[in-house]
Amino acid sequence: MKKLFVFITVLIGLTSLAQKGPKIEFKEETINYGEVEKGKDDGIRVFEFTNTGDEPLLIKNAKSSCGCTVPEWPKDPIAPGAKGQIKVQYNMNPGPISKTITIESNATNKPDGMVPLRIKGTVIVKEEVSPLVKKKTLPNS
Repeated sequence: MKKLFVFITVLIGLTSLAQKGPKIEFKEETINYGEVEKGKDDGIRVFEFTNTGDEPLLIKNAKSSCGCTVPEWPKDPIAPGAKGQIKVQYNMNPGPISKTITIESNATNKPDGMVPLRIKGTVIVKEEVSPLVKKKTLPNS
């Protein structure tokens, strides 16, 4: 009888570990822009994800850590096995990029359904050298 009780307890414990519901898995949770030039890069990047669960996934909200980054997310439910995208546009202010976009969802595999996505990199501004300045720097001027 004692062995049966232990077996049932273990079986119930294992069953509770198998999470049901929607699950979100991102291809990558950080996108590195690298060194990008202002005016030559539109600042748009895409985070791809899949609902690996057994119920529809709902993205309730996507919030950026500042107004310089604008996220777009699917408003319709993502079916089990289906893919989706979170599009992020950074305004390309010169300097280092280090921003977080917090995704709020009904995913059961993330604490409270929250997923922090990050963008990083550096925006540079290439200085244009005037032809007049170039003439002044020639050796025989």
